[in-house]
Amino acid sequence: MTDTPERSEQAPEADSGVAQPPFLPSRRRLLQGAVLTAAAAGLAIPASGQAATAPGGAPAPLANPQNAYPRPPFKEQSQPWPGLAGKMEPRPDHGETSYRGSNRLLGRKALITGGDSGLGRAVAIAFAREGADVAINYLPAEEPDAQEVVKLIQQAGRKAVAIPGDLRDAAFCRALVDQAIKGLGGLDILVSNAARQHSYDSILDISDEDFDWVVKTNLYAMFWLTKAAVPHLPEGSAIINTASVNAFDPSANLLDYAMTKAGIANFTKGLAKQLISKGIRVNAVAPGPFWTPLQVSGGQTMENLKGFGGDTPLKRPGQPAEIAPLYVTLASTEASYVTGQVFGASGGKGQP
Repeated sequence: MTDTPERSEQAPEADSGVAQPPFLPSRRRLLQGAVLTAAAAGLAIPASGQAATAPGGAPAPLANPQNAYPRPPFKEQSQPWPGLAGKMEPRPDHGETSYRGSNRLLGRKALITGGDSGLGRAVAIAFAREGADVAINYLPAEEPDAQEVVKLIQQAGRKAVAIPGDLRDAAFCRALVDQAIKGLGGLDILVSNAARQHSYDSILDISDEDFDWVVKTNLYAMFWLTKAAVPHLPEGSAIINTASVNAFDPSANLLDYAMTKAGIANFTKGLAKQLISKGIRVNAVAPGPFWTPLQVSGGQTMENLKGFGGDTPLKRPGQPAEIAPLYVTLASTEASYVTGQVFGASGGKGQP
């Protein structure tokens, strides 16, 4: 089982200037209270649905979550790394048509790595519709997906800054933070989400080059980005890292990836203790199986892909739109008592 972090990222900025459409509230206050109570207690918060309102603002009808999205078996498919969401079958739901904001992040400024597709794309859409200006980072090969995200951010009436580039380069990571701050006019949310994942049946199959690729993308980049960003983050800022269920229950075919995800969970807890004196909160999200390009571009064996997510109690993989509200909550001031925590969203299986 695996989660769905993303990839690396971006360059020139794209100004918005588009009037913001009326996005309707997507969360009931009761749900907010329940989520924050669980968060303060250190409990795993389930990813609420991608939208708590139906089109037109009416409350979404109750439905069995097992049937909310496509279930396996999925058709055989593969793409060269890093893969594009637009070429997946079925195409992932990132909340493009469903997420409704309620100004929970009004005026905030966020940098999201891996923001072109998968979890990063869903988070970028949700942040923008909650009132934040957003910079996304991605690999140059992901430009088609990234431009779709830029348009969605702009359609929400927010500023979009696109910065392609490879996070394995320390100098680029520092430049990425500088470009995001310049393009956004500041920074108060950092989401380290980009990741490299490749399935190998044996440790003997992992080359030194591939191991270096995974560790630099998943761990080094997070360290470099955080170190560059911290001096610029004001009190009240939030850092959110994407870990994985693999940090706690590693898949046999994702040995190196799982190792890095355990490191991210540990880094999150230690950094939270360091930065709270500066008024900065640090948390992580640990997804289970989510339907993203990570899975079809080498992240899973073909056999695992066909049954992806079917071994969870929900009997299906999660869609990126289903986890975005969790990132919104952790970024918002509503979660002011929540730091050093790792929150799971794994379809009823795994830890935390």
